[in-house]
Amino acid sequence: MGFIDQYRSAADLPRLLKVFPLPGALLLPHAELPLNIFEPRYLAMVSDALAGDRLIGMIQPDIEDADLSGSPALKQVGCAGRISSFAETPDGRILITLSGICRFTIGKEIGSDKPYRQIEADFSGFASDLVDAEDDEAVDRTSLLKVFQDYLAANDMSADWDQVKAASTEALVNTLAVLAPHAPRDKQALLEAKDLKSRADVLIALTEMALARSGSGSVPGLH
Repeated sequence: MGFIDQYRSAADLPRLLKVFPLPGALLLPHAELPLNIFEPRYLAMVSDALAGDRLIGMIQPDIEDADLSGSPALKQVGCAGRISSFAETPDGRILITLSGICRFTIGKEIGSDKPYRQIEADFSGFASDLVDAEDDEAVDRTSLLKVFQDYLAANDMSADWDQVKAASTEALVNTLAVLAPHAPRDKQALLEAKDLKSRADVLIALTEMALARSGSGSVPGLH
């Protein structure tokens, strides 16, 4: 049994969750997010997670330009991920990969003597995240592939199209959602989309608008 398989219902997930507020960071169920951890409070968070359930909740501050040195208000929806790999560097950083498990809403923030923030997480509204990959027949895969190709072309990037065509629709949606540097509010909309089709529709619309604004040049920030 893989580590993901141990999470089959909301009851399998902890009520108390360590959270990492980070503007523009997008972790989706069944997707991965690499992170470079260097701040002392988040090094402590990762160390505690590795010694325990290995789960961290990624969430965005409620204000895009929030002062992250304090405790800014948080969005209500985030995504819990499990540390699936990690490596320590000679200069004291920890490189981790989070594998997305399930989205959550915040019940309340829990005070503690830890340097990082913890919340009471409610996973009950996102039970569908805990099942196998979603049925992707409703997704407009043709439009998705076209916008992906246009995105790569606009930024002088290439891809192995044999691998792209062989990938699941969910993997394509997640990859483009994480890759494209949409504004934090748009990343939140992708996170909160109710299902894969909705996420794909939002993603296609956002990317088409960004490409249209950029004209023949690359979309700012895509490199």
